[in-house]
Amino acid sequence: MHKIKELKIGIFRIFYDTINLEPLNMNNYDVLVIGRSCQDIIAVVNQFPRENQKLPLEFRLTEGGGQGGTASCCIARLGGRAAYVGRLGDDEEGRFCLKRLKNFGVPTDFVDIVKGGNTPVAYVFITADSGARSIIYERNTLPKIKINAPLEELVRQTRVILMDPEVTYLGGQLKSVAGSKIKIIYDSERWREGIEDVMRTADYFIPSSEFLAAAELEIDEISFYEKIIKLDNMIAGNLIITHGEKGAYYITGGCLYHVSAPDVTAVDTVGAGDNFHAAFALALARGFDLHQMVKFAVAVASLSCREYGGRQGVPTWEQAQEVAGILREKIVTSIS
Repeated sequence: MHKIKELKIGIFRIFYDTINLEPLNMNNYDVLVIGRSCQDIIAVVNQFPRENQKLPLEFRLTEGGGQGGTASCCIARLGGRAAYVGRLGDDEEGRFCLKRLKNFGVPTDFVDIVKGGNTPVAYVFITADSGARSIIYERNTLPKIKINAPLEELVRQTRVILMDPEVTYLGGQLKSVAGSKIKIIYDSERWREGIEDVMRTADYFIPSSEFLAAAELEIDEISFYEKIIKLDNMIAGNLIITHGEKGAYYITGGCLYHVSAPDVTAVDTVGAGDNFHAAFALALARGFDLHQMVKFAVAVASLSCREYGGRQGVPTWEQAQEVAGILREKIVTSIS
């Protein structure tokens, strides 16, 4: 009879089969999220000012931000087990971000606090009537996250990995560690150095529709649907395209599908994309099929727009399931 023993290395708990002497994948986490955290300073205005124009502020608030940080909070809010790997400075902004992660139940054991580092800040302007947002952000000057032995062990304790755009450079290396059983989802914001590697290795490549305009793709002179099909031919895994208030598109079984977003009174679209990726990752970890994953992610992203800040509006698992249950996938076109 096999006996299981636990070995502790630093903050990591690794379980070994005493006969085979190999680590067991105990799936301690549903989703491992790797990427950016920052502080968001959110200003709500009636309209975004033109250059050299002065307009009054309606109100403002501060929230934790960053694709990785927000996605982790969403997974935890939905009842998932999220592990978040990121870096923050030892400054006031970093302490605020750490506190907000803890408020949502995200373990902060794997967040590296950089002595003397500056936590990035994003300035977000929300138009009150539409919920549309404009963002001016500070570039991240903290040291890059690298794959090391502790991160490799953490990878082996998860079902799904969600990479945000800031760690694009980890692509191929991370897949080599994860292997075929652990699935990698890539949140594609824009064309970045190393993205070709991710396009070859990610199991799920999820950009917004804005990515289709990247000059590097060289797909300008064709229709929107044709662009999706062309991009699908450029990647190795599954392609899902988020399209804001219009929902999402994806390809499977020789067809291009569309899931429309539900009717929601949106006050703030900050974090909607991050929450889509988070919900998709958790649904994948829980065994949903592709149609179910997209509908669940569309539901969560849409519902998250009900409150300001990108995190407070995230629904419970039950609320998201209820809305996802009324959404339907529609075939847009067959792919020959």
